[in-house]
Amino acid sequence: MEFPSLDLHSLEALYGGPAQKARDFLAALLEKIDAYPDPAVWITRLSSEDVMQQLEQSDERRAAGIPQPLFGVPFAVKDNIDVANFPTTAACPDFAYTPSESATVVRRLMDAGAILIGKTNMD
Repeated sequence: MEFPSLDLHSLEALYGGPAQKARDFLAALLEKIDAYPDPAVWITRLSSEDVMQQLEQSDERRAAGIPQPLFGVPFAVKDNIDVANFPTTAACPDFAYTPSESATVVRRLMDAGAILIGKTNMD
């Protein structure tokens, strides 16, 4: 798959239509991420199943008439931003904790249909 620009307008054009286009794009994106030679980029990477589950939930909200202006837009957060049930280390394992709630920015992105791919390292 040739990758489009990841700007919002390009993704919106790509996704215009059935959710299968978003599934195909995200699957190809995850394959590309998995092939990247430096795994240290990611502190936590969600599984493909978890990523697709997020997309399904967003598609269900969309079908129910709940606006999803960021439907299928992939994003990652640095490891100093809380994501529910994933450790936050801020690159210091001695201070790691696992939050029960996501940071407001993460929650709002996901509520708008954006898809969390994972947490990135902090060098």
